[in-house]
Amino acid sequence: MQKTVTTYMVSCFIFCVFVIANAQVDTTLTNLNYKDLVLVKKAITNEDNPFVPAYTSLIKQANKALLEGPFSVLQKKGLAASGDKHDYLSLAPYWWPDPEKEDGLPWIRKDGKVNPMTKGDNVDDPVKDKMVNNVKVLSLAYFFSEKQAYAEKANELLKVWFVDKATRMNPNLDHAQGIPGKNSGRGFGIIEFSGVAHIITAIEILEHNKAMPKNVKAGLEDWLNEYTTWLQTSEFGIFEKTRSNNHGSLYDAQLVSLLLFLDRKEEAKSVLNSVFKERIAPQIEADGSQPHELKRTKGLTYSILNLSALNRLAFYGKKVGVDIWDKRSEEGDMQKAYDFLFPYLDENNTWPYEQLGDMDKALERLRRLFVNSGSMLGISKHCTIAPQLKDVEDIQQLMYPCIAE
Repeated sequence: MQKTVTTYMVSCFIFCVFVIANAQVDTTLTNLNYKDLVLVKKAITNEDNPFVPAYTSLIKQANKALLEGPFSVLQKKGLAASGDKHDYLSLAPYWWPDPEKEDGLPWIRKDGKVNPMTKGDNVDDPVKDKMVNNVKVLSLAYFFSEKQAYAEKANELLKVWFVDKATRMNPNLDHAQGIPGKNSGRGFGIIEFSGVAHIITAIEILEHNKAMPKNVKAGLEDWLNEYTTWLQTSEFGIFEKTRSNNHGSLYDAQLVSLLLFLDRKEEAKSVLNSVFKERIAPQIEADGSQPHELKRTKGLTYSILNLSALNRLAFYGKKVGVDIWDKRSEEGDMQKAYDFLFPYLDENNTWPYEQLGDMDKALERLRRLFVNSGSMLGISKHCTIAPQLKDVEDIQQLMYPCIAE
């Protein structure tokens, strides 16, 4: 692995300096830097380039995706309380049947421990994740390879899930993350649709290359408009907006990505102008810690999750002239949050808070957090973490090409 990483660093030296020096935000794609993707696309035409492992992995995943799906909310065995099969259905992942009750109701919470009953074919969450992932890899594979079959399959998946009346999901999350014996849905379920950013990217890539049928584009825009209205006006959407942890940050990130895509720039700016006061100030302490996340049983995982959402908001802010990353405070700010996590990139430094699960995976996510922010926001210090990444096949290498000089 050390040899692979060393070769990777040497082969990309010239390219990396160019990308970091020229890091800028453009308006072609809502969630990614289009100009950086173009640079990567040019680089992969050369066999001796740093992106071979990730590109090979992407094409392998895309070829597999060609044989899968389409996917629909109609495939689940369960039924939402509404009685409408088109309504998205999921169960709260950290809730379990109460062993003290004969029927197990109401379920009780075990933070950080996923109940496998919430991830089966009785609900929509797993197949939704599959749909989003396949749309992502297919659209990216189409962008980099220009193979039409990838675009056609991505269109099929989008059409079945979002557009066709016979198979589409209703544009709401009224029945997401329900708790048996307590409720049939919660605002907390909105976090499950954070992958809408990948859907937006796929639409933009396909349309930019004239590879999306007009009726599919129109249907997708209608769905996303309706869903955005639901996010802004529903009881669950209003509830999620008030959350003071990663749920609130991810709500803002999801909403802003939709508003920017739908060309509702002033609404997006309004949300972004509130981020420092409403998200960063209440969530980040003067030492950079995120107490709302550290109290969880996966303190590192949730600290990364929240900061990744704030990172996206800072990226959107650069697009529309709202400074989030560079704004400093005697209390907490984003740079202090990164400084707080920085020492734990060194595996010799023990994470002092609770962290259930695989620590190696959590540390790789931490490394990826720094690298992605370096790419999106042009932060050279964060780019120096790139050589520490273990998984050089991660397709995020193509999406966020930030490598240390």
